[in-house]
Formats: sequence, structure tokens, C-alpha cells
Amino acid sequence: MSFSISRRELIESLAMAAVPNMSSQMQVYVVVGAGVFGAWTAYHLRRTGNKVTLLDEYGPASSRASSGGESRIIRASYGKDEVYSKMALRSMTLWEEFFARTGRNLLARTGVLWLARTGNAYARESREALEKLGIKFEHLSPAELKQRYPQFQVGDNVDAIFEPNSGALMARQAVQAVVAQFVRDGGSYEHAAIRTPEGKGRLQHIETKDGRAISGDAFVFACGPWLGKVFPDVLGKRIFPTRQEVFFFGIPPGDRRFEPPQMPVWIDFSDDRGMYGFPDLESRGFKVAFDKHGPEIDPDSVNRFASPEKVAAAREYVSERFPALANCPIVDSRVCQYENTSNGDFVIDRHPAFDNVWIAGGGSGHGFKHGPAVGEYTAARVTGAATPAIEPRFSLASKGTEQNRAVY
Repeated sequence: MSFSISRRELIESLAMAAVPNMSSQMQVYVVVGAGVFGAWTAYHLRRTGNKVTLLDEYGPASSRASSGGESRIIRASYGKDEVYSKMALRSMTLWEEFFARTGRNLLARTGVLWLARTGNAYARESREALEKLGIKFEHLSPAELKQRYPQFQVGDNVDAIFEPNSGALMARQAVQAVVAQFVRDGGSYEHAAIRTPEGKGRLQHIETKDGRAISGDAFVFACGPWLGKVFPDVLGKRIFPTRQEVFFFGIPPGDRRFEPPQMPVWIDFSDDRGMYGFPDLESRGFKVAFDKHGPEIDPDSVNRFASPEKVAAAREYVSERFPALANCPIVDSRVCQYENTSNGDFVIDRHPAFDNVWIAGGGSGHGFKHGPAVGEYTAARVTGAATPAIEPRFSLASKGTEQNRAVY
């Protein structure tokens, strides 16, 4: 699906748009990268009344992007990492407000089911954090889990957390909707590739690969897995793009057990395989994905065909966990990527060499849901609307050069 907006639609929406908080002195901002972090950052910057240009070399939520896919989970369970539980809550509010504003709901509130071994510390910490923050959830015993979701084949040592208000975001469509609304609000989108900025101090402009200069008062680079390529000296050894394979299994004819509301989004940490998946959304099939980090890839050049090894592993898992799907065909597959930091925390910080350049990335496989809050957080610091101090966990200084994932 390509991003487009008709001239008539743009003119009509601009005439109706009411951009709040118009600033007395308009600033010029440039955001590079139209994935979920970049799209929402540009959206928030424009809503403050500033002039904003958003660039992407492949298009919003392209098939090469980490935001390019059918669906992404939104949930609040993060163990004891309350910073992400709170961001998920804020993002849920902002997603809902955005969908209400645009009249297009791209959130399937299927609920999210988190499977874990009975007594698992991470699950216990998640329950404690959810209770502390007032987030609705249920703790399902092994017997309750089997009774409510007989589609799952689980042992007597597996229980679950169920978040009824969480679910699935239709990822590619949602990002493209944010970019489209940004344009309706008066923002400018350009399909362009840029060169790595050189120098230090205050950046005056960036150069596109076709030789144009784009000036700005401040710049945000939200380039996902390309951050290491754009800033090889700073991020080349701190952003790790990894190959992540996704499969869609066809549903038996007339079988409704694998669609909402009978089937929620699910995350299975009951063994060391680290799988997750989605019910049959938009008749695409039952989605099964690997959360464990795959090998490092180049997001520009990697061929995105499923590997025979992962096909076999996905089939083995589905046959064991969802016996009714054991003989069903794989009707679609995808190869996307995570752009991991060393520990799984985001990186949202100033570039160390430039006074007016910000970096926002490192979604690390769990970032999509947080796009609205990340954009709000980044925009507030770029404009000076919030104290520029950075959450220590998001700082560039906290990112190492070896992977030791600590956020799930």
C-alpha cells in the first residue's frame, strides 16, 4: 500500500484544520524517518504550530521499515519497568484520541494474554505493577486458562495475565494515517534519502542524495534500523537490526475459535522459545512470530523470504500449542526486523556533536505501541516545552556495544 493524499483532500482538510497552540514565532523542524516514532514526532511538532517537514527514503511504514507490518501489540505488562507501562497508558490515550479525531479506528481491542510458568518472577512483577498503576487485568490459573481458551494446549504449570483493554494496532495503516493527518494539518512530507550530516555545533541544513539542502532550526532523526548507517560513528555499534520472521496460518473452514473475541493477542513466555501472535485479523490468518532476536541484517539489502528453518520451527510450535491448526497451510509470511539497543531501552537524546539534532529510535521490538508517547516526549524536548533533561534509560550514554536485552 503506497502513501498518497489527493490534492482535493489536502485542500479541504487544510481549510477545516484547526491547529492548536499556534506559536508567536514559528520554528522550522525537520524529521527524518516516517515510521511510528518519526510520524508521531512530526505530528506533535506540527500541532504546536511550527513548520515541519517529514522525510523518508522508502515511504511511511514501508515494507523495509520496522513499522511496516499488518499488526503490532499494545499492552501494559512490562514486569517492574513502570516507565514503559506508563508510556503504554499514555500512548493508548493518544491513539484513541487520534482515531476519534480522524474517524478511523485502527485498534482491535482483542485483549492480550501473557502466558508464563506458574511462579514466574516477571509475571509476578507485572501483576504488581499493573495493580499499582490501576490497570485492569485478570490473573488466570491453569484451570481457568484451559477453560476460557481451550484452543491453547498448555500444561498444569502455566498460568496467565489477561489485559482486557489491550489489543492490536493495525501498524502500517496506523502510521500512514498519522502521516496523512500530519499533511492535512499543514505539515510537509517528502520522499527523499539524506546524507549523513557532517561537522559539529549547530546544524544548518541536511542534504538529500539528489543534491538538495533542507534547512531547519532543529532536526530529529527517527530512522529505526538505519540509525547506525546515518550516524555510523555514534550509533553504528549501538543499534542492532535483527531478522524477525512472521507467519500467517490459514484457519480451518468456518472455524471461528481463532478470531476475536474468542482468541486474543497472546505472548507465550512459558518456555524458552519466546513466541507471540495475533488472532485472525482482517482475514489474514493466524499470526505467529518469533520474539527471540534473529541474526543481524542490513535493512536495505536483505531478501525478505522466510527461511525453511523458521517455517519448520513455526509449524512445530503451532502443532504443539494450537493442535487444531497443526495441518493448516501457511498462507503468508514476512521478514521484518527489530532495531535493538544493547539493553532494549529506547534511545531519545541529543546527538553528541550537534546542539540542535535529536535521535529517537531503538524500538527493540516493543516500541510500536509507544509511538504517540515517544513523539510527544521528543517534540516537547525539541521545542523546549519540557525540561530538556532526558530519562536516564533513554540516554545515549546508557547504550553499550554488546546486546544484553533486559526489556520485554
